[in-house]
Amino acid sequence: MPPSFPFQDPGQPIAARVRDLISHLTLPEKVSLMKHDSAAIERLGIPAYNWWNECLHGVARAGIATVFPQALGMAAAFNTGLAGRIAAVISDEARAKHHAHASHGERGIYTGLTFFTPNINIFRDPRWGRGQETYGECPCLTSRIGVAFVRGLQGADPVHLKVAATAKHYAVHSGPESLRHSFNAVVSKKDLFETYLPAFRDLVVEAGVELVLTAYNRINGEVCCASPLLVGELLRGKWAFQGTVVSDCWAIRDINEGHGLTRNETESAAYAVRGGCNLNCGCAFGFLTDAVEQGLISESEIDQAVERLLTTRFRLGQFDPPEKVRYASIPYEVLDCPDHRELSLKAALESVILLKNENQLLPLRKDLSCIAVIGPNADNRTVLLGNYNGTPSHAVTPLEGIRNAVSPATRVLYAQGCDLVGDGENILPDMPDPLRARTEAVLAAERADVVIACMGLSAEIEGEQGSAALADLEGDRAGLSLAQVQVSLLETLAATGKPVVLLIMTGSAVDLSWAQENLPAILLQFYPGQEGGTALAQVLFGESNPAGRLPVTFYRSVEDLPPFEDYTMEGRTYRYFRGNPVYPFGFGLSYTRFEYRSIRPAKTAYSTGEKVEVAVDLANIGEIAGDEVVQVYLTHVSPSVKTPIRQLAAFERIHLNPGETRTVTFSLDPRWLALVDEEGRRFIEAGEILLDAGGCQPDSLSQRLGGSAPVSCRIQLVGDWVQLPV
Repeated sequence: MPPSFPFQDPGQPIAARVRDLISHLTLPEKVSLMKHDSAAIERLGIPAYNWWNECLHGVARAGIATVFPQALGMAAAFNTGLAGRIAAVISDEARAKHHAHASHGERGIYTGLTFFTPNINIFRDPRWGRGQETYGECPCLTSRIGVAFVRGLQGADPVHLKVAATAKHYAVHSGPESLRHSFNAVVSKKDLFETYLPAFRDLVVEAGVELVLTAYNRINGEVCCASPLLVGELLRGKWAFQGTVVSDCWAIRDINEGHGLTRNETESAAYAVRGGCNLNCGCAFGFLTDAVEQGLISESEIDQAVERLLTTRFRLGQFDPPEKVRYASIPYEVLDCPDHRELSLKAALESVILLKNENQLLPLRKDLSCIAVIGPNADNRTVLLGNYNGTPSHAVTPLEGIRNAVSPATRVLYAQGCDLVGDGENILPDMPDPLRARTEAVLAAERADVVIACMGLSAEIEGEQGSAALADLEGDRAGLSLAQVQVSLLETLAATGKPVVLLIMTGSAVDLSWAQENLPAILLQFYPGQEGGTALAQVLFGESNPAGRLPVTFYRSVEDLPPFEDYTMEGRTYRYFRGNPVYPFGFGLSYTRFEYRSIRPAKTAYSTGEKVEVAVDLANIGEIAGDEVVQVYLTHVSPSVKTPIRQLAAFERIHLNPGETRTVTFSLDPRWLALVDEEGRRFIEAGEILLDAGGCQPDSLSQRLGGSAPVSCRIQLVGDWVQLPV
């Protein structure tokens, strides 16, 4: 049948179709479309649609789906290509689920094609419970992983989006969770444009992200969901964002209840829409009809918001016949298929970080007589998944992975030993007596050739407000230490005299200073997903050579950091922290050895604003094949303004066989060479820049811990002062 209305004709331009559809809508119908649970408009054939969906590291909260490593684990791989492949798989599964559910009339929450992912906030403080959802503390790493992830989710079709990604939480948002509904983040223009905004800008300008989700908090007094600076001047203005702006869930109500900027939700709804918010995750926009009647907002302003959100729905193909949308034919059978599980394993392998390996204790032999696997995370499926997770059809714990990998003659003993937290009170029903549990762990350790101690955190200890039942502070952490029950168990295991390999599973930095000083080997996994145990076993027994890197600094104590509520970057992250961490950002070891031989700029002098081309020569001088993460850092030698100690400017993960040499070339974007002054201006000036390349930061600590020695060169920028767009 021919279309009844022009908006139903897929041959017409989307803009014309959107305008036509709006012309047929009443004010109450328009308002009904502006909430995340948008109502059906049956007289026009418009189905109900729920905008709220999640896919942080796999399709979440919607049944069986492939679960990849948590976002911080993906960042630990330092591999943009891998991040893009993961996102493409997630969007395949998302499309398959959406169309399968829609075919049965199910259009509720977590079945749509608009995903509130990725979280690109800077993980500025390890106390923040939601830091696990981010790509770490570095603007460059966050930007590059985020751009790749958005492109993988949204696809490359010229007409339709595969799914719609969302850059969140815009902006300057990273705790405390308990204050997020009323907090005013005070931040300098320099920190704002140098640290907090670059990834948002890149996801909008480079990746074309379709949605931006605004934070709960205020920034310098402006509520984020209606900030003249964030939404008006930057997002819609200088970055020319054409997509949909959505509030965080129930954040509109916070305008009056938390921030006190309006008197009631009717005023808050009008305030938000007039400030640039198009879609409300929540119910406050239900008051917009009253707001129009009271003269707080005009219907034409409502039309503008509806135009933007309908454009997103049209770009997803929601008003087109399925045969016109290439992604509508993805079969349900892709869900959790063997290829996707294999990619989850690859991602888990690439994210494993080797922090210590004294006397080459690792890798272990598979035919050891007896291995003791001990600890609260040894056989805990929950800790594999992190938060905002899907449900895997199967998941492999460290204990299961080790049992599956060893020889038939090897005996694997297991003891939980203690809870994740606790002061002697039992939390788990299968542990009636904490003392007996510890004794069983010691008995197992005494009989083993080696102990694998599986400790750390879980999403029960750190996460979003209201989601982490065992958290210290509504999802956040009070300190960086492991729970005392875990520390005591580790000390007891070490006292047996048996070699102890510590596995830390976590979503944020923990103080590992005692372990670094007293244990021979340490491995780290950031909530590794469904194949975490298999990945661990392959690394333990040498089937895979670890090459993950830390996307955050591992501090010794929160006493070394500014107050949690202080958003000043001074004294935070590898870029401004001058203390003595346990492990630095970018650090990770390998079973083989890499030698960096030179870094060679294409020329010694570059014009201001020109891309800088450099080549890095390195070799695998060890005896086994392995991946290496080549990292290029820059330092301004005599800048006119304050700059970071150093800044990651480029990175690439490569594979080298024993004896193989490689030249890796980098083209450094002027944006990463730029300075930012106290007025927030991003500019390039003439001067000298030091470039360091290596497998970790060019600091003395990385070398003492066993990292490869870096190579350095200097370049000169010449020419006029050049201001870059923010």
